[in-house]
Amino acid sequence: MMGLKSHRYDGGVPRWDPDARERLIAAALQLFAERGYDHTTVSEVAERAGLAKSTFFRYFPDKRDALTAGQETLSRLLVEGIAQAPDGATPLAAIGGGLTLAASAMTPFTHELGPGLLAVIAANVELQERDALKHVGMTAAMAGALRQRGVGEPAATLAAELGGLAFKEAYATWIGADGLDLGELARAALDRLHAAAATLD
Repeated sequence: MMGLKSHRYDGGVPRWDPDARERLIAAALQLFAERGYDHTTVSEVAERAGLAKSTFFRYFPDKRDALTAGQETLSRLLVEGIAQAPDGATPLAAIGGGLTLAASAMTPFTHELGPGLLAVIAANVELQERDALKHVGMTAAMAGALRQRGVGEPAATLAAELGGLAFKEAYATWIGADGLDLGELARAALDRLHAAAATLD
């Protein structure tokens, strides 16, 4: 995931000394916002970050991946949290454990870049498709973890879908304000969605 250092922007390169990966992510987001995703090159991202182009490719296969950094880690934490749920936990309770563990990995860096990231994705169809695939991957990972616990279908997939929606809703709320706990937001969103689903009978 993204690093733990807190920082803020001051026009150009951020005023902190993060590792190269964070610098590349921040530079990519700045340039995508300024010039548009399609008009920004990997070389420009590396230059803005004060790094060599070859360094970019040590961390990311292409510029899209600079904006989806941490996806594999997020899915892994969701799965681990579900697996760690107590025996006898309901599927939604296990999902809640996954959301809590995944939320614990989100950092001040993630929080600060969040609004700009969503804006860049909203402005580009390719990135919207990549973001949708990220959601599909997270949901599939959670459903698989539930099946490993013996949850059958369609319950595993339905619970995972609610978990994915809850995390997306909570993330949007979390990046919009300071001092909020992402795990609490995600669990509350999951409860709301579960209650809403119950009214569909």
